[in-house]
Amino acid sequence: MDSTYYELQLKINPEMEDIISEIFFENFVCEGVILAEETYKDLEMTNTTEGNLRVFLQKDTPYEDMFAQIGNLLDEYRNEFLKRGLSELDLGSWEFSLEEKHNEDWSVKWKEKWDVTHVTDKIAVVPDWIDYEPKNNEIVIKLEPGCAFGTGTHQTTQLCMKALEKYLKQGDRVADIGMGSGILSILAKKLGASYVYGCDTDETVIDVAKENAIKNGVECVFELGSADKINDKFDFVVANILHFVLAEIMGDLKNIMKDGALMSLSGILDEKKQMVLDAIEKENLQIVEEIKQDQWTSYVVKK
Repeated sequence: MDSTYYELQLKINPEMEDIISEIFFENFVCEGVILAEETYKDLEMTNTTEGNLRVFLQKDTPYEDMFAQIGNLLDEYRNEFLKRGLSELDLGSWEFSLEEKHNEDWSVKWKEKWDVTHVTDKIAVVPDWIDYEPKNNEIVIKLEPGCAFGTGTHQTTQLCMKALEKYLKQGDRVADIGMGSGILSILAKKLGASYVYGCDTDETVIDVAKENAIKNGVECVFELGSADKINDKFDFVVANILHFVLAEIMGDLKNIMKDGALMSLSGILDEKKQMVLDAIEKENLQIVEEIKQDQWTSYVVKK
């Protein structure tokens, strides 16, 4: 086994951390990511400086080929995001460097970054390697951070978790669209859902989500797919996806909701929320609550 690995350093807007991380987990043998935010001020999004995302990649390709592959992939995604309405400010510069490093057990240092995340007084997300005693009947979700998109630490995930805690009823049938690590599905089951179905268009996360469900002692159905392929109806739908995707698939999401069903929509930067609001209005969905955390907004809507 090669005793070296590649460390990529990429300048991004810190708000893009989970999205960019998913790109690397999907396209490379990625062992983990760390966001080291630089000192910055954020005044109405006019002066958002970038964070430095460190990405640890297995060395299975010559340096020049890996450098070119990363550059081409980032160009492709960047152009797509710009076409979809994100700005240069939203993204950050995406300047990157790639360095070959000797394996000094960086995985241990990476794990030092993680601790228990208390999403609410009743919900805790605990890294797999930490021993944790639940307090006051807390719901504990055990995950290995970095294994797939959705680790419970990002605001967009927490907004959905708060909506589930507040609105999910015992016995509800739940759909998790773009489930990533499966964290929202697992929470729904632990909150009393009778049936949970999750789908994602990234085939690499399916097995991860299944393993996480087993690890947490719950039964969920996870498949490769998207909302437009579902022929079932649900009491509660969660969709933690980018704002422009939510807008595009709002009709498909509505179609899988029972009459009177609720849906939690997240992944929405404050300044991009009008696109989602327009889609909600177009589909005649009723806004039950707007929930905000930092510069992120989510909506709970009713059919």
